[in-house]
Amino acid sequence: MRWRTVLSQQCVLLVTCLLINLEAVPIDIDKTKVQGEPHVEGTKIETPDTGLYYDEYLRQVIDVLETDKHFREKLQTADIEEIKSGKLSKELDLVSHHVRTRLDELKRQEVARLRMLIKAKMDSFQDTGIDHQALLKQFEHLNHQNPHTFESKDLDMLIKAATSDLENYDKTHHEEFKKYEMMKEHERREYLKTLNEEKRREEESKYEAMKKKHEDHPKVNHPGSKDQLKEVWEETDGLDPNDFDPKTFFKLHDVNNDGFLDEQELEALFTKELEKVYDPKNEEDDMVEMEEERLRMREHVMNEIDVNKDRLVTLHEFLKATEKKEFLEPNSWETLDQQQLFTDDELKEFETHILQQEDELKKKAEDLQKQKEELQRQHDQLQVQKQELQQVVQQMELKKLQQGSPPSGPAGELKFQPPGEHPIGNAQNHLAGAEHRLFLTFVYATAIVTILMQ
Repeated sequence: MRWRTVLSQQCVLLVTCLLINLEAVPIDIDKTKVQGEPHVEGTKIETPDTGLYYDEYLRQVIDVLETDKHFREKLQTADIEEIKSGKLSKELDLVSHHVRTRLDELKRQEVARLRMLIKAKMDSFQDTGIDHQALLKQFEHLNHQNPHTFESKDLDMLIKAATSDLENYDKTHHEEFKKYEMMKEHERREYLKTLNEEKRREEESKYEAMKKKHEDHPKVNHPGSKDQLKEVWEETDGLDPNDFDPKTFFKLHDVNNDGFLDEQELEALFTKELEKVYDPKNEEDDMVEMEEERLRMREHVMNEIDVNKDRLVTLHEFLKATEKKEFLEPNSWETLDQQQLFTDDELKEFETHILQQEDELKKKAEDLQKQKEELQRQHDQLQVQKQELQQVVQQMELKKLQQGSPPSGPAGELKFQPPGEHPIGNAQNHLAGAEHRLFLTFVYATAIVTILMQ
């Protein structure tokens, strides 16, 4: 639908993944054959996961809004200022009662989910008295002050939060990749420290050989250049390289026929180049590095072609790019294996951070061990006291029998002789029984107090 494209162009939350229906036709399938397939009306095309922690909530809100005719019509005529200013969000007040009710329900479910996550996190730290309302402030994709109903402010916050998160996604991915590479190097160096001199030399030699083997690959064409696109045209699309036409190429690879090349459609164009460098069967090739390389290629092409920075390439932008000198005579493309991904200082700082984390974990482990030992000591003390009490009770019972006192009943009460039957020393026996009951009461009371104090 056109309103999906409108929102995508404005770099709002419905950018890239959710409001552009992507029909993921693999790059190795000839699209000239795919185009003839009829579209089944009403078929819902699955969109890729955005990676946002509120992705499911985002999808559900979009699906519900799609069902309202009034809101859909407003989106068709909305411009960038209406979207950025939040004016479009106010149109939510005019949607049907059924849509509002469903949105209210979705928000309550999302708030409940977030509260559950908060509780689980706090419970792991054995924290009590959780202020859910205060902690909900950290989530910026909904209005936490009103957890029961979905209002225009909620839609505005959802759009702005997802827009910002998606824009920062690439940056975050690069940072995580850099940490990944530094961790690999850190673990390699730590492993070498455990080896003797001979084994260490063998491992270093093996590492250098694998590194050299990985770097020995065919030339990688500059992403977005004529040579790179012609290679796709010939090897993927199966067309004559002499007949290469940029306009036809654009239409072939606009997989969902929306008039744009989005980020995923662009990334699909680099598969052939990546296969020159990475093979999952090779030990020396890291598939995590391959995905980072794909992301770098896509970012480079977007920076060169996407003039209005809406993360979409129009046919006009694409054709203008083919007229540039860089398209015909590009600079050589440096793959990751030709670059220094981190400096020695950055690695040292990273290793220092790792050591700090290890020290903190070690300290926590020691504290837990001390707590375990203290609990075991208390348990052992209780066991000793229990045995001592049992011995005292047994000794008192034995003493009663030796003194001729009547045995105790099931509840500890004394069993007296029937009336008229008074054995010798009756007064002494009664006195001994009273003393015995008093002593037992004292012993049991002492034991109870001791246990409670522990």
